[in-house]
Amino acid sequence: MSSPLTRRSFLASTAATAALAWVPLRAAAERPRKKIALIGTMVRTLSHAQHFIDRFLLGYAWNGGWRRPDVDLVSLYIDQFPENDLARATAKRHGVPIYPGIGEALTLGGGKLAVDGVVIIGEHGRYPKNEQGQTLYPRYRFFKEVVKVFETSGRSVPVFNDKHLSTDWRECVEMVADSRRLKFPFLAGSSLPVTRRMPAIDMPYGTPLAESVCACYGGMDSYDFHGLEVAQCMSERRKGGEVGIQRVLALRGAAMWEHAATRESTRRLLIAALTRSHNLPVKDGYPTDAVTFEWARRSFPEGWAYFIDHRDGFRTTLFMLPPLRDMNYAGLNSRTNEIISCQMYLPMPGHGSTTADFFSPLIRHIERMIVENRAPYPIERTLLTSGMTLAGVQSFHRAAAVETPEMAVRYTAPQESLFWRD
Repeated sequence: MSSPLTRRSFLASTAATAALAWVPLRAAAERPRKKIALIGTMVRTLSHAQHFIDRFLLGYAWNGGWRRPDVDLVSLYIDQFPENDLARATAKRHGVPIYPGIGEALTLGGGKLAVDGVVIIGEHGRYPKNEQGQTLYPRYRFFKEVVKVFETSGRSVPVFNDKHLSTDWRECVEMVADSRRLKFPFLAGSSLPVTRRMPAIDMPYGTPLAESVCACYGGMDSYDFHGLEVAQCMSERRKGGEVGIQRVLALRGAAMWEHAATRESTRRLLIAALTRSHNLPVKDGYPTDAVTFEWARRSFPEGWAYFIDHRDGFRTTLFMLPPLRDMNYAGLNSRTNEIISCQMYLPMPGHGSTTADFFSPLIRHIERMIVENRAPYPIERTLLTSGMTLAGVQSFHRAAAVETPEMAVRYTAPQESLFWRD
């Protein structure tokens, strides 16, 4: 027979259990903090690099408090220094060295990789454009120099790349292939998939979705990527997962409206997305009449759109509609005929915010990737949205639909909800 449980033995056993449970917590608390290098094009007020650098160095608002990042920014490489440069003063103030090359930034001036994560911010700065009007940011070049350090060091660490991967599809594919070959977590894209949503909804995993529509704003190649990520982070959760795209047609103005008028579901979803907007064109404080497809046609005559056919019959439609100033989504459940819609809240400076806090949840996911050594969502999402953007711009340039057999990008979305709920 076992001995009776006395108060003394009970307290002793629970104390031992608590001590065992505390050991990994103590070990985690004593674990050395991860070090990161940031590779950027330039740093000026409200540039992407400024937002990232300030949050990594100073912290940011999170869950009703001020969050100290889980990683330490220990080195910088900055490609350009304009007259309004902030990089040098910021680096001096915080004691973070700016190295003359990417290799030196990753090795901290030594011969081997000396950081635990790399953040690439290839946005803003003076760079040439291609014949299609796309700015040729050096994201691919930056990435390949990082990969070179990994190869010579014999090890790799997680990498984040801001926005789309490249303006060349082959380079996009090569970047993803490098991450697979060297087995490092690779995260990319923009803030839109992880920013706040109003209302705070997610597409139920496995929804029999027929079409996604995003109604948003901005310039070609720079903001259409944002709108495509808004749609894709919802579309990828559909039944069967993502299978890639086969065709993209870009149209502007009257041609766009004529094509959309032939698609009943697209019309319904566009109106649903627009009714989530906080910036509809108004007269005397109200829309001039009911928000209908005809109202939208009159109110956004200079808009343009991408009509995207996926390989499984699914459709994505991106409407860029100036003077709209927000990002709005609607998707159609083919089984129930119900619409799921929300706004991805992007508090741009000058629109109720001076800090553009939409960068904070993205940085939180970068921290998580570096600490846990795993990407929170698949790099294939950004590979495909990069391809959608490239094909859309090409369609405008050629004034014809673009077939995309090479963009058969298959992947399964994460089942957890990753957007900012606070």
